[in-house]
Amino acid sequence: MSRLPHAALGALIILQLTMLTSLYAGVMPHPPRAIPLFAMGPFLGLALSLATMALVVGPTGSLLGRGLSVLAALAALLSYGPQKWLDPAIGEIWPAVLLGQLAAFALIVLAARPSLALRA
Repeated sequence: MSRLPHAALGALIILQLTMLTSLYAGVMPHPPRAIPLFAMGPFLGLALSLATMALVVGPTGSLLGRGLSVLAALAALLSYGPQKWLDPAIGEIWPAVLLGQLAAFALIVLAARPSLALRA
């Protein structure tokens, strides 16, 4: 069985923990404290929880695991999605944006086609 879905979830967990830590520590560049829809701390907690749940359940082994993986990827794309390439701070955040997008894309593809996870 491939470890790629586990690696992608691990990458998202580390990226989001880094964001949450920088938010609370005030280290630049950090995410805004709040956006019009919600405060970032609780949202990052949700995103981390989804990724951890998918990791524990098994990211591609069941319908529940695949669903959690997709939800974790979509939550991560709010922070690392294509819109971030237009962010004024992209020169400082591009490594996280690139890895976040690659990890989220891998999770979505592997959740949609779980047979790929077995071959990868």
